[in-house]
Amino acid sequence: MNWRVFLITFFEAGKALAELRDRRLYRSTHSTFEEYCKDRFGFERRHPYRLIEAAGVVDNLIKMCPNWTQNQIEDEPPTVRSDQLQILPTSEGQVRPMTKLEPQEQQEAWLRAVELAGGKVPTGRIVKDVVQRIMERTQVPNTYQIGEVCQILVKDNPELRGKGGCWGIVSAVNEFSCTVR
Repeated sequence: MNWRVFLITFFEAGKALAELRDRRLYRSTHSTFEEYCKDRFGFERRHPYRLIEAAGVVDNLIKMCPNWTQNQIEDEPPTVRSDQLQILPTSEGQVRPMTKLEPQEQQEAWLRAVELAGGKVPTGRIVKDVVQRIMERTQVPNTYQIGEVCQILVKDNPELRGKGGCWGIVSAVNEFSCTVR
């Protein structure tokens, strides 16, 4: 199976789902978009939105190549420069971490991830690591003080799973995070 089939699968699915949602084409049979996706495709609540977000990121990555057309996606691998092959994502999971970034940062993250993958399609893990580094450099310094009450944001900390939204008392203050009790 070639790269076009993988790209077309999640990219086209996301674009189609966005159109279904935005034009409310599900309303003739279902009262909500989520119900429609569950009945029609077996998708859990979050999955169609992930595909829609992923399609938006891929659309943004395609903008790095202004000479692209939809036919080029279907016919041959695109190029950024005449001698440099532009690699595109082959799964929604590779794109998911980039949905948190601004469009220019998404392009930067993808190019860096491809570079780290040796010019090949990067794994979701590589993309996630690159995105994490970008987010760390753009974080706002911590304004909490010891003893202050705050709400827990889980982010990517597995130790905090299930505790998101709970309250805690700040026991240590770091540059971009805090420890709570």
